[in-house]
Amino acid sequence: MLDFQYILDFRYSFWKADSRMEICSLSLTPYYCVVNVRQNVIGKCLISNQAMFPILKARRLCSGLDVYGVTKKRNRRFCTIATLKGFDGVESYNSDMLNGQVGTQDLTGRGKSVPKVMIPSLPNETKGDTVAEIDSCLWEWKPKLNVHYEKSGCQNVNSAPILFLPGFGVGSFHYEKQLKDLGRDYRIWALDFIGQGKSLPCEDPTSQSKRLDESEGDGNNVLWGFGDEAEPWAKELVYSADLWRDQVRYFIEEVIKEPVYIVGNSLGGYVALYFAACYPQLVKGVTLLNATPFWGFLPNPIRSPRLSRLFPWAGTFPLPSNIRKLTELVWQKISAPESIAEVLKQVYADHTTKVDKVFSSILEVTEHPAAAAALASIMFAPRGQLGFKEALSGCRMNNVPLCLIYGKEDPWVTPIWGLQAKRQFPEAPYYQISPAGHCPHDEVPEIVNYLLRGWIKNIESDNSVALPLLDYPESIEYDVVKELEFVRQGMKRSVKVQFYGSVTSQWERLGMFLKSRFQYGV
Repeated sequence: MLDFQYILDFRYSFWKADSRMEICSLSLTPYYCVVNVRQNVIGKCLISNQAMFPILKARRLCSGLDVYGVTKKRNRRFCTIATLKGFDGVESYNSDMLNGQVGTQDLTGRGKSVPKVMIPSLPNETKGDTVAEIDSCLWEWKPKLNVHYEKSGCQNVNSAPILFLPGFGVGSFHYEKQLKDLGRDYRIWALDFIGQGKSLPCEDPTSQSKRLDESEGDGNNVLWGFGDEAEPWAKELVYSADLWRDQVRYFIEEVIKEPVYIVGNSLGGYVALYFAACYPQLVKGVTLLNATPFWGFLPNPIRSPRLSRLFPWAGTFPLPSNIRKLTELVWQKISAPESIAEVLKQVYADHTTKVDKVFSSILEVTEHPAAAAALASIMFAPRGQLGFKEALSGCRMNNVPLCLIYGKEDPWVTPIWGLQAKRQFPEAPYYQISPAGHCPHDEVPEIVNYLLRGWIKNIESDNSVALPLLDYPESIEYDVVKELEFVRQGMKRSVKVQFYGSVTSQWERLGMFLKSRFQYGV
């Protein structure tokens, strides 16, 4: 039997740089440092399965039934790992760590059982399951600028309100699976950003006289926004992050009329965070789904007025002649059906996911005459007044609850971005889903809806209800890996979800260990 004197919970995330060791919060499952383990037991248990493990001193580690031995050989450190079964038999356990980067796929490999949890499936309309009815609406925010949005669950008058913000190039249609499912329990809104989806202007923002004279026919194929002079209502129109932040503000104040939970994917995640940092009184909580960590290239005119004057055009109408030519060339390429299909193939990790509706909806948007100029305005619009990290700090300073849900196989917003957000906002629950790509809400909606329901229950109960995957509210400090199972189209599927605890450094874990040692003993 193992004789433990001290067990120290810690995360083995390190980074070797310039001969010094720096802690990098690429933490995985909880691990334990074992001091004073009987030599004969270690010698019996450890096998020759080795992986690079940059630790300064030789140590032995244990997590649950896993025993680790770390040795130093010249300037390389190796970790030998074994799994015990009642300390009699030994099974190998694969570790994957090289140059400070840890692969999570092997953390739940053979020899280590992962708890399985069966979660509800999406309602199946073909089998008579009840789904929430979706209403498509228009809200006139400004002259000639109508905001399209969809809503469901209006009959749930005493339930929490949730607002979904879409990613770049899509709209409220991307949240159909949330509207139908979560709308059975909550009041749901999903809007299209101005300049995207079905929230494109109803009239040309520029005068078209010369363009019509040069064109053949009746001018039905003329692109809007390519005229010579901006219309009065569009003289200051720029499809920027600041515009979308203001759009969300007025939508909440005038349509929803109460503070809401905001859920944003990709660009929508950045806008959600930016908005919450500016108007925390209108936000009950924010969930980021693979949120883009930055948006915009040109300097913000309010933050950097002198620098912004160096750029003669920043997304306003009309488009300059050189930008028009560039936009026409780029638009022909990216609006082609084969290009749209290729992008969807990139961002969905599971290629069996049905994206027919998403594909057709995106294609419909590209056929709007204002879409090409809107793209140019978006690409050249200035940055928001707050960057991603500043918005995170603002939300944390104002005690805005935050939840992070990220697909691990995202080729654009890779896991490192979510982990950096977790490091900056350590008390925020972080869930990493695998396999899942850039749009987990559409690819694995069963998982995302389950996590959202649980997180909102936790917030509404003042943390008396445990977060999803956790057995007790106090378990938020520790990492957890579980395999969530659900039924889709008559077949059982499973997805691994890893919860990252709130303890982010060895020193914090050491303090927790010492506290627990004095309170409960070892």
